[in-house]
Amino acid sequence: MRFLENAPRFLFFTGKGGVGKTSIACATGIRLAEAGRRVLLVSTDPASNVGQVFGISIGNKITTVDAVPRLFALEIDPETAAQAYRDRIVGPVRGKLPEGVVKGIEEQLSGACTTEIAAFDEFTALLTDTELTSAYDHIVFDTAPTGHTIRLLQLPVAWSGFLEAGKGDASCLGPLAGLEKQRAQYSSAVEALADGQRTRLVLVARAQSSTLREAARTHAELASIGLTQQFLIVNGLLPKGEAALDPLARAIYDREQAALSAMPDALRGLPRDDLPLKPFNLVGLDALRQLLVEGAPISNPASGEPLELRAPSLSDLVNDIATDGHGLIMLMGKGGVGKTTLAAAVAVELARRGLPVHLTTSDPAAHLTETLHGSMAHLTVSRIDPHAETERYRKEVLRTKGVHLDAQGRALLEEDLRSPCTEEIAVFQAFSRIIREAGEKFVVMDTAPTGHTLLLLDATGAYHREVARMLDAKGAHYTTPMMQLQDPKRTKVLIVTLAETTPVLEAARLQADLRRAGIEPWAWVINNSVAATRPRSPLLRKRAQNELSEVERVATIHARRYAAVPLLEEEPVGVERLLKLAAPLREPA
Repeated sequence: MRFLENAPRFLFFTGKGGVGKTSIACATGIRLAEAGRRVLLVSTDPASNVGQVFGISIGNKITTVDAVPRLFALEIDPETAAQAYRDRIVGPVRGKLPEGVVKGIEEQLSGACTTEIAAFDEFTALLTDTELTSAYDHIVFDTAPTGHTIRLLQLPVAWSGFLEAGKGDASCLGPLAGLEKQRAQYSSAVEALADGQRTRLVLVARAQSSTLREAARTHAELASIGLTQQFLIVNGLLPKGEAALDPLARAIYDREQAALSAMPDALRGLPRDDLPLKPFNLVGLDALRQLLVEGAPISNPASGEPLELRAPSLSDLVNDIATDGHGLIMLMGKGGVGKTTLAAAVAVELARRGLPVHLTTSDPAAHLTETLHGSMAHLTVSRIDPHAETERYRKEVLRTKGVHLDAQGRALLEEDLRSPCTEEIAVFQAFSRIIREAGEKFVVMDTAPTGHTLLLLDATGAYHREVARMLDAKGAHYTTPMMQLQDPKRTKVLIVTLAETTPVLEAARLQADLRRAGIEPWAWVINNSVAATRPRSPLLRKRAQNELSEVERVATIHARRYAAVPLLEEEPVGVERLLKLAAPLREPA
């Protein structure tokens, strides 16, 4: 494995949820420890299952992994760290400021930026505590900070004054208000991250266009701030031998090879390792030891065992949606779960039934809209350009909020406007112009904002409060987009996930976030399910069996209603293939 050659003291694994970075980090820790090194494995992933992987309880303390001599583990709970961080900032003003102001501050501190910064606050101590680090040959981190967070930490120390002066509706600067006292520690941590002799960043991706694009963006973002010592792992590649056993396996293999052939140029020059897809869950030492070994055997192919997946289909959900005749349908989920495709599938199925539908997306990959444009009666399609909308929003904020700022204050505001929240707000404002159509037809919306962004909009008066203030004074009747999203008679939110541990955990957090914003998800959709097909490949059959427990968790714990969508042999592009996604599921094999 190239990423393990001459491994430095610090190794960071980063990548989108569900690509396998936790498993690879754990397997790396085992490999190094069994080679005679003392290793500390640290997780800062909100969906961390390091303890589950090893079958022990870890938590926020350094714990000996008894089954692996010289291996120690620590789980930094980012949610607990974020709550302590919020309490530290909000505590002094609680009872002194009006309750509405305090709630606004709490909402500014409720998003992903706060969680990431609070986690960084915790693990920078590990990077800078020489007494601690000297006790280990390697410290392996599951999840690295983003370039955005590091850039924020590199900015001048002007956060508190900037915020107190009310110069910005901060999405990320608010969380930074509590960091000033540890400025020297962060400077040392960033220095350690940028030192290739001490630190190696490993980008983890799957052989899918979306995750490879994300890895390329991460690579460029980190390289631009000096973190250039990077490696790439492409995880979960279907072995070529499986492709001859099953049409679905052949289709997956061909699709993955095509994605690798079209890999972004930025990744081609990186040292790269390919890891084959495993048929087993990566839990327990035996499984983890096999992860970094090519050609691990497939035990218990279970070719004759039935796959007992009995789940509603997407068609069942569309039946219920169609009875209303019109409304807003929002598909939400983490990147890479297929919400753009499912939004198109819902739209074409409604249009097939003769119902008027407007499908709108902000996905930069516009192939679906190009395929659908003008190709189906009752369906109109629009694509919002997130880059253009974000640039328009940034210019407006800088024109209004930034006009009287000095150079330092303007630099802070400009960096804050690079936050992921900025794009969500900008795109949502563009979506808002379309939402009003839902009173007369179906509007199917892809790439919707998170609950945190919606609450931030509400708390800062960016949209809902502003409209309410103006129209309340006139005694006018009105409905803002926020009110429409909270009305289950007008809006149905579908959360899209995969039948894998990390995506399900992330979807559950998204649901909690939406509920905090007063939005109750209507259904969950489990996409790309192998268990919803009839695979003959031994490896795919084992993968299908592993999905069943996650489907059961969604059905019994998380979702009020749900559906499963099978993984198709062909890419679901074009009306005919999209309609297949809404077809009733086959009977169990």
